[in-house]
Amino acid sequence: MFTGIITDIGEIIGLEQRGDLLARIATDYDVDGIDIGASIACNGVCLTVIALGKEPRNWFDVEISTETVAATNVGEWVVGHHLNLERALKIGDELGGHIVSGHVDGVAQVISIRDEGDSTRVTFRAPPKLAKFIAPKGSVALNGTSLTVNEVDGSDFGINFIPHTKVATTWGRVSEGDLINIEIDTMARYVARLQEFA
Repeated sequence: MFTGIITDIGEIIGLEQRGDLLARIATDYDVDGIDIGASIACNGVCLTVIALGKEPRNWFDVEISTETVAATNVGEWVVGHHLNLERALKIGDELGGHIVSGHVDGVAQVISIRDEGDSTRVTFRAPPKLAKFIAPKGSVALNGTSLTVNEVDGSDFGINFIPHTKVATTWGRVSEGDLINIEIDTMARYVARLQEFA
């Protein structure tokens, strides 16, 4: 379980296709404080740590199944690509974002970017099957980041990124056409399900 509050920007320093995809991710996390088997959200995808090291800098390895690659933007990852990272929530941690499972629902696409003062407005296009779960002023996790939806127009929705978010996450590097992992708010999912029986 995660909160969508990004605590590090990692960098892919190795990719190897075995039976599954093996990714080595450089991090500023203290790897002495990470256990083998720990969960780390990498661009919103909950992945299991299978190895750790400190040379040439701190890193951890994760294995990514073919199913996960197909359901997320992992297929776009290349060496040098930067990732939003978040360690799993611990009892007593501050819940600054919203409850995020790390189970990506689909992939949205960036369709426009424009500056608004010091902030940046980004418009995304969600898969039609997920659009009904996205509401103005509601929460959504995009590449693992807990964000508030500003406006919705059909399958398109807008997010305003303040300067802090652009620096503390990978959102300062976003480009039109980028594919973005999207996880809808769990509460929205249950409300929609309950309405089916109303």
